[in-house]
Amino acid sequence: MGWDFETDAEFQAELDWVENFVREEIEPLDFIVKSPYDINDPIRAEVIPPLQRQVQERGLWACHLGPDLGGLGYGQVKLALMNEILGRARSAPTVFGCQAPDTGNSEILAHYGTPGQKEKFLDPLLRNEIVSCYSMTEVQGGADPKVFTTSAVQDGDEWVINGEKWFSSNARYASFLIAMVVTDPDNSPLQRFSMFLVPSDTPGLEIVRNVGLGYESESEDEGSHAYVRYDNVRVPAENLLGERGGGFVVAQTRLGGGRIHHAMRTSGRVQRLFDMMCERAISRTTQGELLSRKQMVQEMIADSWIEMEMFRLLVLRTAWRIDKYQDYKKVRRDISAVKAAMPGVYRNVASRALQIHGSLGASWEMPFATEVIESFHMGLADGPTEVHKVQVARRVLDDYVPCDDLFPSAHLPKRRAAAEAKYADVLERHLETQ
Repeated sequence: MGWDFETDAEFQAELDWVENFVREEIEPLDFIVKSPYDINDPIRAEVIPPLQRQVQERGLWACHLGPDLGGLGYGQVKLALMNEILGRARSAPTVFGCQAPDTGNSEILAHYGTPGQKEKFLDPLLRNEIVSCYSMTEVQGGADPKVFTTSAVQDGDEWVINGEKWFSSNARYASFLIAMVVTDPDNSPLQRFSMFLVPSDTPGLEIVRNVGLGYESESEDEGSHAYVRYDNVRVPAENLLGERGGGFVVAQTRLGGGRIHHAMRTSGRVQRLFDMMCERAISRTTQGELLSRKQMVQEMIADSWIEMEMFRLLVLRTAWRIDKYQDYKKVRRDISAVKAAMPGVYRNVASRALQIHGSLGASWEMPFATEVIESFHMGLADGPTEVHKVQVARRVLDDYVPCDDLFPSAHLPKRRAAAEAKYADVLERHLETQ
């Protein structure tokens, strides 16, 4: 099997354009656009659509989608190389039409939506005329669906939803939510759930409060992760996505891609932090010499570079395997490994960058404290790190067989005896000549 670590020249030219475009046009937006998801924000409405049109004219809009949905159908390796650039700016995914959770929700609609659902929800979502929300986790159970209590009961040609959801990101800006609820409580644990499209103006749908991350203001005006209550929310029967009881399968359709895309963008985000760290090290003098001359600073830089490179290669190899097998199930171990490794690398580099910047690094005049907290967020989004480590371990162990002997198969006396038996004639000849 041949291996190639080079990008073809034609696609590299596109990546060079993307990198310059993100640096010059999109990174400044993060200082003036409050949220790229707030389509009603007049500043956002003025500055983002013109940039989106430039991306569309370049042919780089929504590259994760197939040609039938208006994208280029880029494989995961190309998406990885592109997304690590987009990860440098908060607004970049929106400008390129690949922002979460809309990407995953559009994937669900593309796979399971009816023609009517696609016309009403998918088409405007792909044009970024609206945004969406994925409403899954719950206060009492986090991301563990086996303890979800939000339910839907069929009443004629409608379903009635009751319960509460937690951390339903961007619900405040969304035109619709995709809600995962219990419809068949007597089924096996992973066949109890169904997915429903819930328009945001449906009576009974209430945002209890908007919650922000630790670095954001305590004001609800700053938070974008909604605590949502469903109080006798009625939706038409045709708003069911996929089969009744098939919600877990539908969820997996979006989560595999979402996890690897998070990792791709995080790779670029961490590279940006590393750039700041290195600039500081060769610019700041203390105790009579540059920080870059201090061995402990050199160790921080070396450890960061090594961790980043290992993580990036793991991401790219996982992307390559997804392209090769076209089956997320076959690459589940790799995706879980990427997801488990991501927050640690992110947090390590962010905290070292903070440390090298000293008190300035801990202040709100630099982004490092925000990035450290965001690294913990990435360790929770799309499933906590611990769950993914369990998945990695289980799938690794599936490749091994137990030893039925009292001593392990690698026990040295056992191996020595086997080697002596295999080469008994050789040993016997040499013993005779001694």
